[in-house]
Amino acid sequence: MTTILPSQPASMATLGEVLRRRAAAQPQRRAYIFLADGEIEESHLTHEELDVRARAIAATLQEFAAPGDRALLFYNPGLEFVAAFWGCIYAGVVAVPVFPAKLPRHMATLQAIAADSQATVLLGTSKMRSRTTALFRRAPELAALRWQTTDDVPHELAERWHTPEQINAASLALLQYTSGSTSDPRGVMVTHGNLLHNSACIHQVCRFTKDDVGVSWLPHYHDMGLIGGLLQPLYSGYPAILFSAASFLQRPVRWLNAVTRYAA
Repeated sequence: MTTILPSQPASMATLGEVLRRRAAAQPQRRAYIFLADGEIEESHLTHEELDVRARAIAATLQEFAAPGDRALLFYNPGLEFVAAFWGCIYAGVVAVPVFPAKLPRHMATLQAIAADSQATVLLGTSKMRSRTTALFRRAPELAALRWQTTDDVPHELAERWHTPEQINAASLALLQYTSGSTSDPRGVMVTHGNLLHNSACIHQVCRFTKDDVGVSWLPHYHDMGLIGGLLQPLYSGYPAILFSAASFLQRPVRWLNAVTRYAA
């Protein structure tokens, strides 16, 4: 079977190399499309656009965070999370996806994850920050975090990004936490090598090609939503059509409509 990547997966040491190669080989190809309410194309990112945004966010992180530092990714469904996740990968900062902002109901869960992960940074949108600043002041674990909004990071900062030399296949890429529904959330340490190996196995078994199309409503903090819905499409080179779980639950036929519309 012919692999889609320019070279064999074994030649890549970090997840960031996947996006860098896509941006170089297929800059104008759409990587992600987000559907508002599961129906209307709200936004999209090409490989090149995602690379630029990720480098700009990474350059911002590199001003105050070191490789290996933990960052909570506090986003509602959408492409802002995608850009922030790849920004962390580019900076060597460990991404910690968390539940979207259903506060104060999930405050205890968020505090537990912040403490357990030893996070120092909280990434989110400007709107999210304005909504939660006062609430976070009541939670010491969250008030101590450095807030960094990503939707207002200038694209020009992408030129300041530099590849972190300390990051390799054994370096942590993300901490993935359990829901905490039956006990305190527990984190799983996932390395760059883990993600590349897993993606290569899925790619080989499923025989994905650039002509495939993925449609997913699974949450970005969910294992299958993150790995299968977001990372695998970029690894295998096919576009991902995304919308929120809430939109699916409100009207499940939206998923089937999107499958038909995009020939998924």
